[in-house]
Amino acid sequence: MTRPLTPDHLTPARLTPTELLRRGVGWVDDYRHILGIQLKARLHPDPPPAFAEGDGVPILVLPGIYEPWHSLERIARDLNRRGHPIIVVPELGLNVAELRASARTVAQALRATGSGHLIVLAHSKGGLIGKALMLGPLRKRILGLVAIATPFEGSKHARWFPDPTVRMLSDQAPHLESLHARAEVNARIYSIYASFDPHIPGGCELAGAHNIEVDVVGHFRLVEHPRVRRAAIESVNALLTTP
Repeated sequence: MTRPLTPDHLTPARLTPTELLRRGVGWVDDYRHILGIQLKARLHPDPPPAFAEGDGVPILVLPGIYEPWHSLERIARDLNRRGHPIIVVPELGLNVAELRASARTVAQALRATGSGHLIVLAHSKGGLIGKALMLGPLRKRILGLVAIATPFEGSKHARWFPDPTVRMLSDQAPHLESLHARAEVNARIYSIYASFDPHIPGGCELAGAHNIEVDVVGHFRLVEHPRVRRAAIESVNALLTTP
Protein backbone atom coordinates (compact mmCIF):
# COMPACT_ATOMS: atom_id res chain seq x y z
CA MET A 1 0.00 0.00 0.00
CA THR A 2 1.31 3.44 -0.87
CA ARG A 3 0.09 6.84 0.24
CA PRO A 4 1.42 10.39 0.52
CA LEU A 5 3.38 11.36 3.60
CA THR A 6 1.32 13.33 6.13
CA PRO A 7 2.10 14.64 9.64
CA ASP A 8 -0.47 12.30 11.20
CA HIS A 9 1.69 9.20 11.08
CA LEU A 10 4.72 11.10 12.35
CA THR A 11 2.99 12.14 15.60
CA PRO A 12 3.62 9.59 18.42
CA ALA A 13 0.60 10.84 20.43
CA ARG A 14 -1.75 9.50 17.75
CA LEU A 15 -0.26 6.02 17.68
CA THR A 16 -2.11 2.99 19.02
CA PRO A 17 -0.34 0.50 21.32
CA THR A 18 -0.32 -1.99 18.44
CA GLU A 19 1.44 0.49 16.16
CA LEU A 20 3.94 1.40 18.86
CA LEU A 21 4.75 -2.31 19.29
CA ARG A 22 5.07 -2.76 15.53
CA ARG A 23 7.54 0.13 15.34
CA GLY A 24 9.53 -1.09 18.33
CA VAL A 25 9.87 -4.61 16.95
CA GLY A 26 10.76 -3.21 13.54
CA TRP A 27 13.46 -0.99 15.02
CA VAL A 28 15.13 -3.91 16.81
CA ASP A 29 14.87 -6.11 13.72
CA ASP A 30 16.50 -3.34 11.68
CA TYR A 31 19.74 -3.68 13.62
CA ARG A 32 19.62 -7.46 13.51
CA HIS A 33 19.32 -7.23 9.77
CA ILE A 34 22.26 -4.90 9.16
CA LEU A 35 24.52 -6.92 11.45
CA GLY A 36 23.67 -10.01 9.42
CA ILE A 37 24.47 -8.17 6.18
CA GLN A 38 27.87 -7.08 7.50
CA LEU A 39 28.68 -10.65 8.55
CA LYS A 40 27.70 -11.92 5.11
CA ALA A 41 29.97 -9.34 3.48
CA ARG A 42 32.93 -10.64 5.49
CA LEU A 43 32.22 -14.23 4.53
CA HIS A 44 31.39 -13.58 0.86
CA PRO A 45 32.96 -10.25 -0.17
CA ASP A 46 32.87 -10.72 -3.93
CA PRO A 47 29.78 -10.23 -6.12
CA PRO A 48 28.47 -13.33 -7.88
CA PRO A 49 29.79 -13.91 -11.45
CA ALA A 50 26.22 -13.62 -12.78
CA PHE A 51 26.23 -9.89 -11.96
CA ALA A 52 28.45 -9.32 -15.01
CA GLU A 53 25.92 -10.97 -17.32
CA GLY A 54 22.92 -9.53 -19.13
CA ASP A 55 22.17 -7.41 -22.17
CA GLY A 56 19.91 -4.87 -20.44
CA VAL A 57 20.79 -1.45 -19.06
CA PRO A 58 23.33 -1.89 -16.24
CA ILE A 59 22.31 -1.14 -12.66
CA LEU A 60 24.79 0.67 -10.41
CA VAL A 61 24.31 -0.40 -6.78
CA LEU A 62 25.08 2.21 -4.09
CA PRO A 63 24.55 1.13 -0.46
CA GLY A 64 24.06 3.36 2.55
CA ILE A 65 26.39 4.27 5.38
CA TYR A 66 27.95 1.29 7.25
CA GLU A 67 26.70 -0.94 4.43
CA PRO A 68 28.46 -3.13 1.88
CA TRP A 69 26.89 -3.68 -1.53
CA HIS A 70 25.28 -6.81 -0.08
CA SER A 71 22.55 -4.67 1.53
CA LEU A 72 20.93 -4.37 -1.91
CA GLU A 73 21.77 -7.86 -3.09
CA ARG A 74 18.19 -9.21 -3.12
CA ILE A 75 16.91 -6.45 -5.39
CA ALA A 76 20.08 -6.59 -7.47
CA ARG A 77 19.54 -10.30 -8.06
CA ASP A 78 15.91 -9.63 -9.03
CA LEU A 79 17.09 -7.15 -11.66
CA ASN A 80 19.98 -9.35 -12.79
CA ARG A 81 17.54 -12.18 -13.50
CA ARG A 82 15.66 -9.71 -15.71
CA GLY A 83 18.75 -9.18 -17.83
CA HIS A 84 20.45 -6.24 -16.14
CA PRO A 85 24.18 -6.44 -15.41
CA ILE A 86 24.96 -5.23 -11.89
CA ILE A 87 27.80 -2.83 -11.09
CA VAL A 88 29.13 -2.70 -7.54
CA VAL A 89 31.83 -0.39 -6.20
CA PRO A 90 33.94 -2.29 -3.64
CA GLU A 91 36.10 0.83 -3.20
CA LEU A 92 33.27 2.38 -1.17
CA GLY A 93 33.90 -0.11 1.62
CA LEU A 94 31.27 0.56 4.29
CA ASN A 95 30.55 3.96 2.70
CA VAL A 96 31.77 6.06 5.62
CA ALA A 97 33.59 8.75 3.66
CA GLU A 98 32.27 12.29 3.29
CA LEU A 99 29.52 12.51 0.68
CA ARG A 100 31.51 14.34 -1.99
CA ALA A 101 34.47 12.01 -1.52
CA SER A 102 32.14 9.02 -1.93
CA ALA A 103 30.74 10.50 -5.16
CA ARG A 104 34.29 10.94 -6.52
CA THR A 105 35.11 7.32 -5.66
CA VAL A 106 32.05 6.09 -7.55
CA ALA A 107 32.68 8.39 -10.52
CA GLN A 108 36.23 7.10 -10.80
CA ALA A 109 35.02 3.49 -10.76
CA LEU A 110 32.39 4.25 -13.41
CA ARG A 111 34.96 5.65 -15.80
CA ALA A 112 36.44 2.17 -15.97
CA THR A 113 33.12 0.59 -16.94
CA GLY A 114 32.72 2.28 -20.34
CA SER A 115 30.41 5.06 -21.42
CA GLY A 116 27.00 3.44 -21.70
CA HIS A 117 23.80 4.47 -19.95
CA LEU A 118 22.93 3.05 -16.54
CA ILE A 119 20.40 3.33 -13.72
CA VAL A 120 21.35 3.83 -10.08
CA LEU A 121 19.78 1.65 -7.39
CA ALA A 122 20.59 3.07 -3.97
CA HIS A 123 19.81 2.85 -0.28
CA SER A 124 19.98 5.70 2.23
CA LYS A 125 23.22 7.70 1.77
CA GLY A 126 23.70 5.90 -1.54
CA GLY A 127 20.75 7.86 -2.91
CA LEU A 128 22.50 11.13 -2.07
CA ILE A 129 25.59 9.91 -3.91
CA GLY A 130 23.36 8.95 -6.82
CA LYS A 131 21.82 12.40 -7.03
CA ALA A 132 25.27 14.00 -6.84
CA LEU A 133 26.33 11.84 -9.80
CA MET A 134 23.25 12.93 -11.75
CA LEU A 135 24.44 16.52 -11.33
CA GLY A 136 28.13 15.85 -12.05
CA PRO A 137 30.35 15.20 -15.07
CA LEU A 138 28.85 11.73 -15.66
CA ARG A 139 25.25 12.97 -15.61
CA LYS A 140 24.58 12.07 -19.27
CA ARG A 141 25.20 8.41 -18.51
CA ILE A 142 22.59 8.16 -15.77
CA LEU A 143 19.02 7.54 -16.89
CA GLY A 144 17.66 7.87 -13.39
CA LEU A 145 17.84 6.95 -9.73
CA VAL A 146 15.79 4.52 -7.64
CA ALA A 147 16.49 5.55 -4.05
CA ILE A 148 15.25 3.55 -1.06
CA ALA A 149 15.07 5.24 2.35
CA THR A 150 17.21 8.19 1.27
CA PRO A 151 17.23 11.27 3.55
CA PHE A 152 17.16 13.86 0.77
CA GLU A 153 16.67 16.60 3.38
CA GLY A 154 18.89 14.93 5.96
CA SER A 155 17.81 13.54 9.32
CA LYS A 156 17.43 15.47 12.56
CA HIS A 157 18.53 12.34 14.46
CA ALA A 158 21.93 12.56 12.77
CA ARG A 159 22.66 15.85 14.55
CA TRP A 160 23.27 14.05 17.84
CA PHE A 161 24.98 10.90 16.63
CA PRO A 162 28.47 10.44 18.15
CA ASP A 163 29.99 9.33 14.83
CA PRO A 164 30.87 12.39 12.67
CA THR A 165 30.29 10.27 9.57
CA VAL A 166 26.60 10.07 10.46
CA ARG A 167 26.43 13.73 11.51
CA MET A 168 27.30 14.62 7.92
CA LEU A 169 23.77 13.42 7.07
CA SER A 170 22.13 15.89 9.44
CA ASP A 171 19.27 18.06 8.23
CA GLN A 172 21.53 21.00 9.06
CA ALA A 173 24.47 19.88 6.91
CA PRO A 174 25.28 22.63 4.34
CA HIS A 175 26.33 20.21 1.60
CA LEU A 176 22.97 18.42 1.87
CA GLU A 177 21.12 21.73 1.67
CA SER A 178 22.96 22.63 -1.54
CA LEU A 179 22.30 19.18 -3.01
CA HIS A 180 18.62 19.40 -2.10
CA ALA A 181 18.36 22.82 -3.77
CA ARG A 182 19.31 21.30 -7.13
CA ALA A 183 15.90 20.07 -8.26
CA GLU A 184 16.47 19.82 -12.01
CA VAL A 185 17.02 16.03 -11.89
CA ASN A 186 14.25 15.21 -9.41
CA ALA A 187 11.80 14.13 -12.13
CA ARG A 188 14.13 11.19 -12.86
CA ILE A 189 14.28 10.07 -9.24
CA TYR A 190 12.00 7.44 -7.68
CA SER A 191 12.05 7.74 -3.88
CA ILE A 192 10.76 4.64 -2.08
CA TYR A 193 10.38 4.79 1.68
CA ALA A 194 8.66 3.21 4.70
CA SER A 195 5.62 4.58 6.48
CA PHE A 196 7.88 4.67 9.54
CA ASP A 197 11.66 4.92 9.32
CA PRO A 198 13.28 5.15 12.78
CA HIS A 199 16.34 6.88 11.34
CA ILE A 200 14.60 9.48 9.15
CA PRO A 201 11.70 10.95 11.15
CA GLY A 202 11.09 13.67 8.57
CA GLY A 203 10.51 11.17 5.78
CA CYS A 204 12.10 10.78 2.36
CA GLU A 205 9.65 12.65 0.17
CA LEU A 206 11.41 14.67 -2.53
CA ALA A 207 9.64 17.50 -4.32
CA GLY A 208 9.29 16.86 -8.03
CA ALA A 209 10.29 13.21 -7.73
CA HIS A 210 8.16 10.06 -7.92
CA ASN A 211 7.46 9.41 -4.24
CA ILE A 212 6.35 5.93 -3.20
CA GLU A 213 5.53 5.25 0.44
CA VAL A 214 5.20 1.58 1.40
CA ASP A 215 3.30 0.66 4.56
CA VAL A 216 6.16 -1.11 6.33
CA VAL A 217 8.51 -0.29 9.22
CA GLY A 218 12.29 -0.08 8.93
CA HIS A 219 15.34 1.46 7.36
CA PHE A 220 17.95 -1.24 6.77
CA ARG A 221 15.66 -4.25 6.44
CA LEU A 222 13.26 -2.27 4.28
CA VAL A 223 15.22 -3.17 1.14
CA GLU A 224 14.27 -6.85 1.39
CA HIS A 225 10.54 -6.38 1.85
CA PRO A 226 8.64 -7.88 -1.13
CA ARG A 227 6.61 -4.71 -1.70
CA VAL A 228 9.74 -2.57 -1.71
CA ARG A 229 11.50 -4.93 -4.10
CA ARG A 230 8.49 -4.86 -6.40
CA ALA A 231 8.34 -1.06 -6.27
CA ALA A 232 12.05 -0.86 -7.11
CA ILE A 233 11.67 -3.12 -10.15
CA GLU A 234 8.64 -1.16 -11.36
CA SER A 235 10.58 2.08 -10.92
CA VAL A 236 13.50 0.76 -12.99
CA ASN A 237 11.07 -0.29 -15.73
CA ALA A 238 9.44 3.14 -15.65
CA LEU A 239 12.82 4.84 -16.10
CA LEU A 240 13.57 2.59 -19.07
CA THR A 241 10.35 3.63 -20.81
CA THR A 242 10.59 7.36 -20.04
CA PRO A 243 11.38 9.37 -23.20
